[in-house]
Amino acid sequence: MLQPLPPSPAAFKIPESVLVVIYTPEQEVLLIRRADWGTWQSVTGSKDHPEESWLETAVREVHEETGIDARHPSCHLQDWQLENVYDIYPAWRWRYAPEVSRNTERVFGLCVPQRMPVVLSPREHTEAQWLPWQAAADQCFSPSNAEAILMLPRFVPNTPP
Repeated sequence: MLQPLPPSPAAFKIPESVLVVIYTPEQEVLLIRRADWGTWQSVTGSKDHPEESWLETAVREVHEETGIDARHPSCHLQDWQLENVYDIYPAWRWRYAPEVSRNTERVFGLCVPQRMPVVLSPREHTEAQWLPWQAAADQCFSPSNAEAILMLPRFVPNTPP
């Protein structure tokens, strides 16, 4: 299999990304299926530039990947003040500068008032589904994504774990 040419230094991905768990008050979680690997995940994405804040990245990625406006008054975007640091999968290493091997991922939660239709970017994702939080965690390919979903009851008031 041919590897794509490495990006120019200005085009390397920034090893800082967000993970946004989108959920309803009933703790149904939105998962989207990756077009490239076919795995299920929450919204994820890297900063566009080093000065972009975590919040700006989260808002942008939610909109790009689902069409949902995280700043809409009926939505509540919350920085969970959690960061995961992990090794970048070898298959994706070429997108980063040669000396980069680890990524820092900031975790957010986005409460939407109800299950919402989503508009997927077809080059990134092929389908979406809303699942109860525990079932959603079981579907995730990424351990940090599953772990974030399993923390959801801590962030939703008056819900049994």
